[in-house]
Amino acid sequence: MKTNKTLIALTIGTLFISGCSNQESETTIAKQPENEKQAQTTIENKEVAEVEKITVMGSRLADVQTDGGVVEYMKASQPQVLMAAPAMRKRIAPPPPPEYFTQPLNQDNYLPSDSNGVFQAATTPLSTFSVDVDTGSYANVRSYLSMGQKPPKDSIREEAFINYFDYNYRVPEDKSQPFATYTELAPAPWSDERHILRIGLQGYDLPVSERKPSNLVFLVDVSGSMHDKNKLPLLVQSLTMMVKQLSARDTVSLVTYAGNTQLVLSPTKGNEKQTIIDALQKLQAGGGTHGESGIKMAYQAAKKAFVKGGVNRIILATDGDFNVGTTNIDALKEMIADKRKQGISLTTLGFGRGNYNDAMMEQLANIGDGNHAYIDTLHEAQKVLLRQMSGTLQSIANDVKIQLEFNPAHVKEYRLIGYQNRLLKDEDFNNDKVDAGEIGAGHTVTALYELTLAGNKGQVDALRYQQKQVVSASEELLQVKIRYKLPGETESKLISQVVNKQQVLNDFDSASLDFKFAASVAAFAQKLKQSQYLGSMNYQDIATIAQANRGDDPFNYRGEFVNLVELASAL
Repeated sequence: MKTNKTLIALTIGTLFISGCSNQESETTIAKQPENEKQAQTTIENKEVAEVEKITVMGSRLADVQTDGGVVEYMKASQPQVLMAAPAMRKRIAPPPPPEYFTQPLNQDNYLPSDSNGVFQAATTPLSTFSVDVDTGSYANVRSYLSMGQKPPKDSIREEAFINYFDYNYRVPEDKSQPFATYTELAPAPWSDERHILRIGLQGYDLPVSERKPSNLVFLVDVSGSMHDKNKLPLLVQSLTMMVKQLSARDTVSLVTYAGNTQLVLSPTKGNEKQTIIDALQKLQAGGGTHGESGIKMAYQAAKKAFVKGGVNRIILATDGDFNVGTTNIDALKEMIADKRKQGISLTTLGFGRGNYNDAMMEQLANIGDGNHAYIDTLHEAQKVLLRQMSGTLQSIANDVKIQLEFNPAHVKEYRLIGYQNRLLKDEDFNNDKVDAGEIGAGHTVTALYELTLAGNKGQVDALRYQQKQVVSASEELLQVKIRYKLPGETESKLISQVVNKQQVLNDFDSASLDFKFAASVAAFAQKLKQSQYLGSMNYQDIATIAQANRGDDPFNYRGEFVNLVELASAL
């Protein structure tokens, strides 16, 4: 009996223990989904932690090494993780240091550049200006259009558009006469009442064997505003291509400026290419923009390695943002003009968008006897620093001025297309102390005038109290005079050429291929500026003329132009 009671007790205990075990199992099963969620959350957090650190500058994202003070946002290696983790999208980063936003975003700076007006030949027979081979405006506007943006009107300089392209002028054979002159006159494509006069200068093209030794100082902006890929990284690639063309006769120094100024590379022979390239590739952006001290140190470096009888040139590469230290533009101009007289010139290369100071870059290059280019692609860097390297570095004619005198008996009105920032007083033409533009080896200069010939309807009413009719037995329409100095000389030389009535072509189609293409380029620049002088001419008309007159286009510069015109028409 006692045994049976014991068996019953054991059985009941076993059943009780079994029941508790089953309850725990059920509780475990019930809790399992929640544990799985926790595990999944842990996995996601680990994935989110595996991120790339990127720096945000303006509206762009650039892969860089982070340093103190740089804003770090989190970018997941796998985009879907961010979609699954909305908490990450709500992260709020601390504001960036003030030095990275010294200027508001999208505050590119340009000089006022209103189109030239119409003058009557009877009252203002002379037109005087300095030549200009700068092409920066065209490349800059191209970058706007390529991003689907309309460029600011003041960013458009007609002469830079026209001179961006090569024309088939005959190259002079003797450098004692550094350039040849050409004229052509035909009806304008935008008005039956107007004609276009083309004046062309072709510079002597120096063989590589005749290129003078160069003392180059690369002055590179490494401030925080230069982070973007189309700024410092493109700058380094561009100068690297140039370095590969140098020889042992050349020297390169490297000066950088940001919050402070540094001589990164003392004068180094051009055949030590890897040393120069390594110095360039180590550059990193960060800090303020102490441009003035950078320019001063660059001139010191240029003076130290000065080559008598050679090329002594500073190449300033920047987005043009000078915002720390003394930024008085007049003081900078005075210093650069003084160094120019000592034989050290200044070329400016512009990069980037957002705070690009075109006004500063153009003025400094003009004062420094250099040229200004804008580098938006490696393709453009090849054009400026490889194909046109001799012209970029070495001048063949200095202080080049052009003056036209119109015969009012045959020319009623005229208008110079472009060169607004290069106009001179009439008396400056014969004054050798007045600075003017340079022509580099192999460079071409083209200027276009819109003319109203006698017998056509003018844009300005005839004068009431002046002589109503001018009679002349001469067949001369106008005279073109050009003054220039050979490098190293202080007295100018004069050449002149007359354009007669017999040279006027009957229609636009009879003009040369280059004439018609140049006219389409001038029309495009004026159209972008919303010029009042084009009448009903539209973008398609311009593209049609350009496409029909591309001619030999080995680097597709003209083909690219046609695409830009078509792109502009859609904006």
